[in-house]
Amino acid sequence: MGALIEASGLTKQFDELIAVEDVTLRVAQGQILALLGPNGAGKTTTIRMLASILPPTRGTARIAGYDVLEEAHNVRRAVGLLTEHHGLYTRMRPKAYLAFFGRTYGLSQTEAERRADQLLERFGLQQDLDRRLGHFSRGMRQKLALARAMLHNPPVLLLDEPTSAMDPASARMVRQSIEALRSSNRAIIVCTHNLAEAEALADRIAIIRKGRIVVLGTPKDLKQTLLGDPIMELRLAGRLDGAVQALPRGIEPVACGENWLRYRASKPERANPRVLEAMSRAGLSVVTLTDVGRSLEEVYLRVVSDGESDQDANR
Repeated sequence: MGALIEASGLTKQFDELIAVEDVTLRVAQGQILALLGPNGAGKTTTIRMLASILPPTRGTARIAGYDVLEEAHNVRRAVGLLTEHHGLYTRMRPKAYLAFFGRTYGLSQTEAERRADQLLERFGLQQDLDRRLGHFSRGMRQKLALARAMLHNPPVLLLDEPTSAMDPASARMVRQSIEALRSSNRAIIVCTHNLAEAEALADRIAIIRKGRIVVLGTPKDLKQTLLGDPIMELRLAGRLDGAVQALPRGIEPVACGENWLRYRASKPERANPRVLEAMSRAGLSVVTLTDVGRSLEEVYLRVVSDGESDQDANR
């Protein structure tokens, strides 16, 4: 699939501060990339360069085929942008607000109003048509800002904390909307501190620290690289007596309890049948054999803590 978002060596320097350094990434149509990192790591600066709001100091980026420096106007038309500060016109009402922005994107009045109606319905804001935006809650403003980003049906979405300040039901609705857009000819970057949300949505994860992308890959690959082989947990009907000795050669427990044990398996599809067969031969009744799930949070904390350790070592 063709890349709708491409960056190579993207760097932004403010006086002596290098906010983003040598960022290289690629997001194809139909893909979602989650950009993670601590506050001040360079996520927002990266998004602003990709949206042609900030010019890079060096490096290149193309959005939907357009160069962010040479074709900034076309880039902005191709991007749906959700930023931390929404800049809503608080005296306006939601439909008029969206229709106004639709016109700035070149939609006809009829099309702008039609798209506004669709998005207000999608995000559960139709019942608030008569309220001014200044009376909207923080979560309602977030949903309206996301509707504004999607209004002109752009091929690229750059979303900074899309579910921030939302109640669980609204956040779930927004995640479902983002997920539904994956099947279209779009590329999406989501910046979020919600690691479970990132893992649920993203095809690939990029973790940025001190302006540099330090890891980039699928959630599965990052877990394998940074956390090691998957861990399986075996639970028995009775006590563990004899189970450790019955394990096949090459499989060593990493943790044990009264009636359970855990072991690493680089290829669970091969190791697990061997373990079950060995337990059966030993006359031990297996209740469950499950994968001990490892979260993206563990990967993130490993990357961040490694960075802090490197920093301490250099002091």
